[in-house]
Amino acid sequence: MPEGGDGAKLSRGPVVIGVDEAGRGPLAGPVVAAAVALGKPSPAGLDDSKKLKPAARALLEEQIKRRCHWAVGVVDAGEIDRLNIFGGTMLAMTLAVAALCDKLGAEPDAVLIDGNLTPQGRRPEWRWPARAIVGGDGIEPCISAASIIAKEHRDRMMRAYALEYPQYGWERNAGYGTPEHLAALREHGPCPLHRRSFAPVAQVVLI
Repeated sequence: MPEGGDGAKLSRGPVVIGVDEAGRGPLAGPVVAAAVALGKPSPAGLDDSKKLKPAARALLEEQIKRRCHWAVGVVDAGEIDRLNIFGGTMLAMTLAVAALCDKLGAEPDAVLIDGNLTPQGRRPEWRWPARAIVGGDGIEPCISAASIIAKEHRDRMMRAYALEYPQYGWERNAGYGTPEHLAALREHGPCPLHRRSFAPVAQVVLI
């Protein structure tokens, strides 16, 4: 499920897209990847989303959406169970970049991806030159921007899901395996948004 938006005019020169994901580790909810091509001027203070305080992250998200070009790809729990979390992440990244290319009406000269692996050769739809950068979300501003968009987008989704399934505390734990979430899993069992291929969920199903 891709989603995206148009921002300010692209920076001159080669088109470079940064990609990052949020939600590989949680026991519930989707994995979300974001793709960002920086606009001009790009927001100041971009950094790894995990290093930013919530207020700063929210402000930067608004600036990125206004000044840059962005898109997200969302892969739900059922698809994660079918593909495994690595495959689901590679699919989310591919959906995000494809959606951003549609918005731009252009193909990127390079796609920079946080981590040590890319979807190149792992997803048949992937057609762009890609480079993995370990710690890229703290090094490359376009990846930092993608990390912020991905985290904020996913956190909003989990807060919305928490209204439907309030027993798990997702508005606080975003689906991660906190003591609160694990206790709720044992008491209430999994819901349709849980990743049944993840061991803590699978163990509860077997009890």
